[in-house]
Amino acid sequence: MARKEIKGELGSLRKTVTAQRAAIASLKRDVKDLVSQVRGLHKAAVHQAAPDQAQAQDAEARARGGRRFQFKAEVLAAKREQLGLSQQAMAALLEASALSVARWESGKVAPRAAQLERIRSVLKMGKREALAKLQP
Repeated sequence: MARKEIKGELGSLRKTVTAQRAAIASLKRDVKDLVSQVRGLHKAAVHQAAPDQAQAQDAEARARGGRRFQFKAEVLAAKREQLGLSQQAMAALLEASALSVARWESGKVAPRAAQLERIRSVLKMGKREALAKLQP
């Protein structure tokens, strides 16, 4: 008799558990969609802020009496060749990885703002200064 009673109660519990699992799965999908939307909105906000930052940098550069620095892959590669450095040595000079230097030179990736300042300073260097910085 006890088995029959338990079996009846377990049937209703199983239905409840199944319904709750379905609800949990639905909520997880909703959370995933919301996270995706937040990321998209964040990206859009960053892209909208980028022109404002660029304008601020332009104004700052004009105040210093110059132009805003624009990165060009060919210029970096030409400077490395002029200095007679390998990509590994150029990476050490820029405090970056050799893979990053290779990607910058190929034009596949643009360097971040923090790296642009280092690249700018290296582009202004002469061969002696660059070799002196590479010496320990």
